[in-house]
Amino acid sequence: MTKIKVKNPLVDLDGDEMTRVIWSMVKEHLIFPYIDVDLKYFDLGVIHRDQTDDKVTLDAAKAIEQYGVGVKCATITPDDDRINEYKLKKAWPSPNGQIRSYLDGTVFRKPIIVKNIKPAVRSWKKPIVVGRHAYGDIYKAQELVIPTPGRAELVFTTDSEGAHGETKVVVHEFKGPGVLMGMHNTDKSIRSFAKACIRYAISEKIDLWFGAKDTISKKYDTRFKNIFASEIVEAMKDMQKAGVSYKYFLIDDAVAQVMKHEGGILWAMKNYDGDVFSDMIAAGFGSLGMMTSVLVSPTGKFEFEAAHGTVKRHYYQYKEGKETSTNPVASIFAWTGALKKRGELDDTKDVVQFAGKLEKAVLDCIEEGLITKDLMSLVDNPPKKHLNTAEFISAVSKKLAKEMK
Repeated sequence: MTKIKVKNPLVDLDGDEMTRVIWSMVKEHLIFPYIDVDLKYFDLGVIHRDQTDDKVTLDAAKAIEQYGVGVKCATITPDDDRINEYKLKKAWPSPNGQIRSYLDGTVFRKPIIVKNIKPAVRSWKKPIVVGRHAYGDIYKAQELVIPTPGRAELVFTTDSEGAHGETKVVVHEFKGPGVLMGMHNTDKSIRSFAKACIRYAISEKIDLWFGAKDTISKKYDTRFKNIFASEIVEAMKDMQKAGVSYKYFLIDDAVAQVMKHEGGILWAMKNYDGDVFSDMIAAGFGSLGMMTSVLVSPTGKFEFEAAHGTVKRHYYQYKEGKETSTNPVASIFAWTGALKKRGELDDTKDVVQFAGKLEKAVLDCIEEGLITKDLMSLVDNPPKKHLNTAEFISAVSKKLAKEMK
C-alpha cells in the first residue's frame, strides 16, 4: 500500500529506559508501515545528553522552534542515584523543563477517556484538562544548604539606566543548619501562560479555572492572579462568544471544588501545582498511561509527549529477559497528537485521518478487553489475562490494519 506522505518534518525526541523501548516499537509497528515522514531525530537519552554536555537538549528545542511540531519520549532527570547508576558527569537538568523554558510554553494534559474505565471520582463525567505553567518556580530555583547560623537575604540590584541601589529583604535568621531556596518568574512568561490557557479554553469551548495562593503569597502569587485577570478582560468578548466562563480560586479551594465537579474544564495552575495535580487527575481518570500531554508555545509551536516517567522497574525486568506489561497508550497518543497537528498545519487531511484511525484502534482494543496489566483493576468486566506490551501493540496493529483497509 502507498504510504501517507507527511508534507513537513516532525521532530522526534527519543528518551530513556522502558519508554525508549516502547518508542521504537510504536514507530516500527504503528507509524512507519503507513506514514512517510521526515523525522529530525534527537537522542535525549541520559547517556547521550551526558556525552554532549546536554547540548542535544537545546538543539532539540531549537528544532521544534524551526519545524513547529515535535514528539517526545519520556526522559530521566538524574538525581544522585542516577548519576552513579549511569556514571554521569553531573545532575543534568530536566529536558522537559529546558524545552519548556526555551519555547516559553504551557503544558496541557488531558485524560484519555474509554467507555469501560470509570473515573475513581464519581462526579467526573467529562475530561479535566490541566494547563500547567511551564516556566520558573522551583524548576529554575537556586538552592543552598545552610551549614551554620547566619542571615539569609533576598537581594535585588537594578540594571535600569539612571537607577541604582539594592533592595534587600531578610528571608530568615538561621540559628542552626537548614535549607534555602530562591525562585522567580517573569511577567512575560505569566502573560504567555494566561493567553495560551484562554486560547485553549476558547478552542475547546470549556470553562477556565485558575488557582493560586494569593492570600499567603501576597506578591508572587498575586502577580499571577492579576496578570491572568487582565488577560481575561482583554479576551472577554471572544470567551463570551464561545460560551466560556472564567473563575479564580485559591488553590486549596480549587482542589476541593474539582473533586465535586463533573469535568469539562481547563484547570490552569502554576508550574509545581500543575506537576502534582496532573498526576492526580490522571490517576483519578484511570492511569498515568492514559494521559495526553502537549506543550504549546505563544508562537504556535507544539511538543507532544508521554505524560509519565521512564518506567524503570519494567526496564530492568525487560533487560533480564522477563515479560513486561507496560502501558504504551500515552506514547502512542503522543505520536497521534503530533501527526494530527502536523496534518492540520500542513492542511493534509489524510495525515489527520490516519492519526484518528490509530487512536480508534487503541480505544477499540481497550474497550474489547485487550489491555495491559495496569488497566486490569480499572476496566469493567476485566479479562482473565492481560497482554504484555508487545502483544498489546500487536493487537493495535491488527485493528489499525483493518481501519486502513
